[in-house]
Amino acid sequence: MSTVLVTGGSRGIGRATCLAFAKLGYDVAFNYSKDEAGALETVSLLQSEGCEPLVFKCDLADEKKVDEMIGNIFGLEILVNNAGISQFGMIQDTTLENWNRIFAVNTTGAFLCTRAAINKFLTRGSGSIVNVSSIWGETGGACEAAYSASKAALIGFTKAAAKELAPSGINVNCVSCGMIETAMNERLSDAEKKAFLEDVPLGRAGTSEEVAQAIVFLARSKYITGEVLRINGGGLI
Repeated sequence: MSTVLVTGGSRGIGRATCLAFAKLGYDVAFNYSKDEAGALETVSLLQSEGCEPLVFKCDLADEKKVDEMIGNIFGLEILVNNAGISQFGMIQDTTLENWNRIFAVNTTGAFLCTRAAINKFLTRGSGSIVNVSSIWGETGGACEAAYSASKAALIGFTKAAAKELAPSGINVNCVSCGMIETAMNERLSDAEKKAFLEDVPLGRAGTSEEVAQAIVFLARSKYITGEVLRINGGGLI
């Protein structure tokens, strides 16, 4: 049986992605860092789909923990590097600790998971990786310099890994999300959301389920690699 690992599966895009793969008959593994209640809710939802997930409490910045987690997943076919954190604030108010922590989760975590998964993919002769980036990784977001930089780095990592791993039958792609209705965007006021959506041709925010559909599409595509699929309602037309 084929297994998918989704990082940051306790809520939002990660949870929706777990459920989308479960509905297709995949075995599902996911990790969380702090949100135990959310993780338990994801487990309950997956069980309602007839799936008994593997669940790991794992800080993705911890090299040893990441290696242990992936070492305990059998039949790994798909890795979704979804986990991410953000911070809203001006550059001069961003501490080095804040900057390093955002990169540790958003970028280094994806690197560590990818590195650990490669040998499993090589053994099976194929594999697929989908990284979850952001529109701010393409355009930059004011007062979100660390987050924007980490997501831009993730896009660069996607392209480099795609070139390196393609000869081994491993595809690497990326989704770049615009305004999505997730907990990460709950800090925005109604006025801020309205202002952002004024520049979105479709005039609304996306849903976690819509992002999950795109992730599944890329993960199961055999002749697409190194691509950045934008899910932003036309925000960069």
